[in-house]
Amino acid sequence: MKNFIRLVLLMAVLIPLCCGCDWFNKPKFDEALLAGYWLEGTVHEYYNANGTGYTWDTADDVTEEEAQPFTWTLDGATLTQNHKMTMGGIVPKTYTVTKLTSSILMYHDDFGTYHSLIKQ
Repeated sequence: MKNFIRLVLLMAVLIPLCCGCDWFNKPKFDEALLAGYWLEGTVHEYYNANGTGYTWDTADDVTEEEAQPFTWTLDGATLTQNHKMTMGGIVPKTYTVTKLTSSILMYHDDFGTYHSLIKQ
């Protein structure tokens, strides 16, 4: 009987701890909200609903017609962009989305670069 009570007490402590872990509670964002035109300062990003998009930075004297194409996926909170280079290479970029609403997109990479974009 003592072993049973110990087991029940152990479970009563471990279950709430595990449920509070990010391993079980990974945030999920609606990828349909990502489609559209986003702006952060001089950086422009356009996400198509079919998983393609393009980006340009007017500070680099790049216009929308010269934008760099990419494909994207959103899995939970992980946003992956695969940028297609002019000479044929692919540069993958992975970000963690922290906020995605109909008007705000916030994400960061593992190197401490944070982005906050407003839907236009």
